[in-house]
Amino acid sequence: MSYGIYIGRNHTADGVAYLAGYGDEPSSHWLEICPRAKHPEGATVTVGVTPQADMPGHLSKIPQAPETLRNIRVSYSYYLGVPAPLTNGGLNERGVAVRDIWATSRAELIAMTPKDQTGPNYSDLARIVLERAGTAREGVELIARLIAEHGYSSYGGNSHIIADPDEAWVVIEFAGGKGLWCAERLGPDSIRASRPGYIGEIPYAPDEDYLFPPHFFDTAKEEGWWMPDDGPFHVNRIYGDGKYRWDGVAWIEDEMRKRAAGPGKIGLEDVFWSISTGRLTGDTAGYGQVVPLTHPAHEALRFMWHAAVGPVTAPLLPVFLGQTSVPPAWRQHRYLTAGESHRFLDRRKEARDPDTVSLVPQGIETGGSAFQAFKRLMHLAFQKPDPILEEVWVHWRAVEVQVNARIPDTLRAAERMLDLGEDALAAQVLTEFSQARLAEALADCHALAEAAHARLRALNALNMADKPRMLDQLW
Repeated sequence: MSYGIYIGRNHTADGVAYLAGYGDEPSSHWLEICPRAKHPEGATVTVGVTPQADMPGHLSKIPQAPETLRNIRVSYSYYLGVPAPLTNGGLNERGVAVRDIWATSRAELIAMTPKDQTGPNYSDLARIVLERAGTAREGVELIARLIAEHGYSSYGGNSHIIADPDEAWVVIEFAGGKGLWCAERLGPDSIRASRPGYIGEIPYAPDEDYLFPPHFFDTAKEEGWWMPDDGPFHVNRIYGDGKYRWDGVAWIEDEMRKRAAGPGKIGLEDVFWSISTGRLTGDTAGYGQVVPLTHPAHEALRFMWHAAVGPVTAPLLPVFLGQTSVPPAWRQHRYLTAGESHRFLDRRKEARDPDTVSLVPQGIETGGSAFQAFKRLMHLAFQKPDPILEEVWVHWRAVEVQVNARIPDTLRAAERMLDLGEDALAAQVLTEFSQARLAEALADCHALAEAAHARLRALNALNMADKPRMLDQLW
């Protein structure tokens, strides 16, 4: 399902807006920094879903942009049969951040979705916005244009939050093959959570706060789902599941508004808490991501905080757009990667069937996997929340405070070098700082996991039943 939350800058102690969230997928996750790239005239990109997807369709090709933007994103290998690699979003060099979040459409729209649907899927839209959009509104307009020109491959309905330092938009893309979508603008006074994404009442014509295609109202009238005499057009009730704000969404929005009303407003630790709390975050959260929406002096200084798994048992640590690479432990490994169970680090059958060869470089696979290590710690902590989960929580929150205290100096040093044209030295400073913090956290993770396992074993408390222990989550 995934989860995203946008917090407008008027609610935060530092005057910065934030976009945070995580992806809910069972497969492997890995961190990527994708460079800016130029593409030849006539280049295309393959989008859509295959006949094997849970809601089938056909792949198609759409024009590639002449140039795609540098971006940081998390990729993963499986969801409902949609072709990998997949992404729920990230951050690009222009300061546009994206979160992809499930939002189901009404049952009739799902039923009428063509079996031969074509056009970008939810991940394609998130990736293309990251690669091409210079502002959040450009991202909305890009999605609208792609759907109008090429269609949309749905798995039952979806949404995105697209944000820049000045504003954000919630975009809902509906199933049905009818090109239906709707977008609502969020501003400095907004606090909006999505899980699923939702939009309520909208005006009868697009304006500066709401966008939708010309046939948006006509389709509802043609299907008998709404008539003008019925009153205001409520997007979720007419085209969605009718539930509007789910319990978890209402709880976190209300909680963040309470914190915003306090004398200190919302601090960075509150933003982190909004995607770390065990009330919302457990095993289904494949990673964590927090983006500060700012305009730094140089694009290379943009960054996000990233957690290798759900941050209830992992720290959120900085990864900079200007750094040269991420450590091998944070790259793609075979652990939980769809399709790797039938592949080998062996090429003897490659000529007959290339799919028998692993997609993961041998040098990567022979090192540790951060995703796997932090998953192990998560399930050790969940077996005995008191005291193991509490101790792990305190440890990672302390690490975050210590690391965050050092970020301003690191950014200042890199900015000075960039001002002098020493781009390579700036990249070295950013890379070394980020990679050192990630390495320290991974070492801590191994130590915490070994200690937790030893304690559970000694207490005869390792859960050997076929029912895993989990947190009491609202969703």
